[in-house]
Amino acid sequence: MNPKTEKYYAVDVDLERAAHEAVEYALMEAGALGTETSDRGVTAYFSETPDRERVRDELLEALRIYELPSSSVRDMKVREVEQRDWLEEWKQNWQPVEIGRFIIAPPWTNLENIHDRLVIRIEPGMAFGTGTHETTRLCLNAIQKYYYGGSFLDVGTGTGILAIAAAKLFPEAQIEACDTDETAIAIARENAELNGVAEQINFWVGSIDDSTESVDLVANLTANVVTELIPTLVGVTCGRLILCGILETQVEMVQAALHECGIDNFEIMHDGEWVALII
Repeated sequence: MNPKTEKYYAVDVDLERAAHEAVEYALMEAGALGTETSDRGVTAYFSETPDRERVRDELLEALRIYELPSSSVRDMKVREVEQRDWLEEWKQNWQPVEIGRFIIAPPWTNLENIHDRLVIRIEPGMAFGTGTHETTRLCLNAIQKYYYGGSFLDVGTGTGILAIAAAKLFPEAQIEACDTDETAIAIARENAELNGVAEQINFWVGSIDDSTESVDLVANLTANVVTELIPTLVGVTCGRLILCGILETQVEMVQAALHECGIDNFEIMHDGEWVALII
C-alpha cells in the first residue's frame, strides 16, 4: 500500500490536566502506536479503527488506578488521518526538552551548541516516557541531585529513559531496569542501543521482590502500584529511593504506607500537580 495514502486513526481526548498521564497510559494499553499531549488534551494514533468500547474501558480503569473521577475525561473523538499527516504532526509537536544537564530529543532532531549537556535520544514506540511529562522530569531531576553512581534499578522503566540517564551520568555504574510489559522492555533496549549504552544496562521483564539485590532505586509508577510495593521497595534500597508517578492528592496515601515501614522523613519535589518523594 502506498504510505502516502495509508490511513491511520486518531483518538482525541479532551480532559482535565491532572488526567494526562492516566489517559496516555490507557491509550497505550488500548493499542495506540504513540501519543502526543497538548493543553487541549491527549491524542493517540492507531493503525486500525480503535475499539471504542476497549478504549473506554481502559480509560475508566486508568482513572480508577490514578484515583481520578470519570469526569476528568470530558470528551473523546475518533478521526481518520493519513500516515504522512500524523507522523509529521507528531514530530513537529515533540521538540527537545532540557532537564538539568540532560537534553531529551527524538532521533530525527539536529542539536547544536549542546556543550557539556548529556543528550538522550528516545524513540517512544508503544512505551511511556519521553521526558515531556512532569513525572519523568521529576525523576530525572531527582536522579541528577541524589544519584552518585553505584548500583541502580529502574522499576517500571517504560522507554528506558531513566536507566539511560543513569548510564549517561555514570558509565561505570551497575544499572538494571525492569518492566512487566515485554513490549516496553523491547523498546527500552532499542533506546539504549540508540544512545550507545546497551552494554551498561541489564533489562529484564518482571518486577522486584524480596530476593532482589539491594540497590539505589527509582520507581516511576502509579501511586497505587507504588503504595503496594513500598515494603519491598524499602527493603531492597540501600541508598536513595525515588518514588514518582504520584499526584499531590495521593501524597497522604503514600505517606501512610511509608509510615507503616517506619519512614517519616523524606523530601518532596513538585512539578505542577505531580510530586516525587525521595527517601
